[in-house]
Amino acid sequence: MSRVTLLDIFQHPAAQKYVKRSGLAHAVSCAFHAYRFAIEKGADPDSACKAAFLHDMGHYTWYRNGEWDYDLYKQNDIHAIKGAERAHKLLIRLGEDPVKAKEISLAVLLHTDSFLPQKNISREALQEVVAMADELDEEPGGLHHYRRMTDEKAAGLLKQLDERIESFYHNPQTAAYC
Repeated sequence: MSRVTLLDIFQHPAAQKYVKRSGLAHAVSCAFHAYRFAIEKGADPDSACKAAFLHDMGHYTWYRNGEWDYDLYKQNDIHAIKGAERAHKLLIRLGEDPVKAKEISLAVLLHTDSFLPQKNISREALQEVVAMADELDEEPGGLHHYRRMTDEKAAGLLKQLDERIESFYHNPQTAAYC
């Protein structure tokens, strides 16, 4: 079975809809951060990059009086739950190994604790990598979701990252950090 690539994921209509809605530039940036963190923490770089790229695909925008309301969003947020479901469905449709699809989806689910009543969750390495990547790229007030990136630039960057992942699997000792 051939590897489902980040570019395959990006080109799927579900990713086009949901990843763009939550911020394409943020998703791509998090995928690059996740590659570096995965190598540092001993997690699978392919799974980490996929989970980081898809981590916010469950976002719903909360508006009050026609304006984005960040406080309302924080109060009612369950994007990690919806995102994990969407990520899993997308990965399975693309032919991802079901065990790997579940691991990636769990990393999407646990990239934040904003939806949990208690804020003290214990994460495995892959889940921690995705949370760290997201946290590193965050901006106050959710502004990281509004940075812009063209589809062409995103596709080019994801292709580069796919090549680094392939290189890592062929020779982990010489894999370049992003």
